[in-house]
Amino acid sequence: MSEQLILAGPEATDALGRQLAEALKALPAARVCIYLHGELGAGKTSLARGLLRGYGHSGRVPSPTYTLVEPYNCGGRAIYHLDLYRLQHATELEYLGIDELALPGAVLLIEWPEQGGNHLVPPDLEVFLAISGENRACRMQARTPTGSSVLAAMTA
Repeated sequence: MSEQLILAGPEATDALGRQLAEALKALPAARVCIYLHGELGAGKTSLARGLLRGYGHSGRVPSPTYTLVEPYNCGGRAIYHLDLYRLQHATELEYLGIDELALPGAVLLIEWPEQGGNHLVPPDLEVFLAISGENRACRMQARTPTGSSVLAAMTA
C-alpha cells in the first residue's frame, strides 16, 4: 500500500488503525514493529488509538509523550506504544529496555522513531502521516516480509 490515502478527519484515522489491527490479528505469533512518522498533529496517536480499539481496548489511550512507553495487553497480545519525541539521546532507550519489549507476538508502535537512531528494532512497517489541508494523508511502506503480510491482509 504505497499509494497515498486521504483520511478525512479523526474518524478516518481511527478506522485505518482498526483496519491495521485486523490485519495484525492474522499474524498473532509475529513480532511486528511499526514506525509512525509525521509532524505534530498529523495523527500518529490517533492511529495508535484506533489500532488499540481494534484489539478491544476500551480505556483511555494517552499519548506516551511523557511516559515514553504505554503498555497494553489487548486480545492476548502485548502492544507497546512508544513516543520518542522528548528523547534527548538515543542511548536513553537502553533504560526503557526496548529490546525486552520486542518479544514474539508483541506489537511495537513507535512515534518519532528518528529520535531512536540505530538503537531501535528495525521496522516491519512504516506509516507516514501528514497534514493535508483539512485532512490527513497517509502512506504505508513494508520493510520486511512481515510488513508485506500486514499490508496484504489490509487490502484483502
